[in-house]
Amino acid sequence: MVTTPQPTKVIYPDCDGNPMSDNTRQFRWIVVIKENLEILFDEDPNVFVAGDLLWYPEEGNNKLRQAPDVMVAMGRPKGDRGSYKQWEEGNIPPQVVFEILSPGNRLKEMAKKQKFYEQYGVEEYYVFDPDRLDFHGWIRSQAGSLEVIEQPENWTSPRLGIRFELQEEQFTIYRPDGEKFLTPTELSKIAEQQRQEAEQQRQRAESAEARLRELEARLRELEGDRHPEG
Repeated sequence: MVTTPQPTKVIYPDCDGNPMSDNTRQFRWIVVIKENLEILFDEDPNVFVAGDLLWYPEEGNNKLRQAPDVMVAMGRPKGDRGSYKQWEEGNIPPQVVFEILSPGNRLKEMAKKQKFYEQYGVEEYYVFDPDRLDFHGWIRSQAGSLEVIEQPENWTSPRLGIRFELQEEQFTIYRPDGEKFLTPTELSKIAEQQRQEAEQQRQRAESAEARLRELEARLRELEGDRHPEG
């Protein structure tokens, strides 16, 4: 009896063995961009944002992969994933990717990444070097290639609506409402300040209500003194 060999199951690892970042500055920027994008699209269930997640564009090939520092897939539901297998995601590639450079990044490595992103459907590709304060961007042209954005230092992402600004030795990202992208620590301080202000307003409201009750009680006493029974 001849048995038909079963096809070998392809394993898609969730980790490539490379660190998420090489230093604190690179890691901080990855977190800032990823977390602020999460907040920006929090109410949209069909925008998936991830950091350092392996993306496999083709089924059956576990060697073909990249792990963008930050990626955004619009049209895909939120939720946890071990990796982004494109064929399980409606064949929708991440439309926007970010790479934050570290001193360990090599030109050849970045060229390979750009070629990968161009070939597999990325619409917007942004690279920021926090050590040199260099910011560059590419956008997909009608011809299908990623073309350099001529003035990325004052550019608004068509997909995300966020604006990048590089001036006076400072790189800033703005939300569509004009608010800056902030670090988790800054966001936490603002949330605590808002909590304290809300608590103070509550206490003032309770104090005013108690005072009003006191005045109403005093008024009733005065009315009683003015019109004694009998």
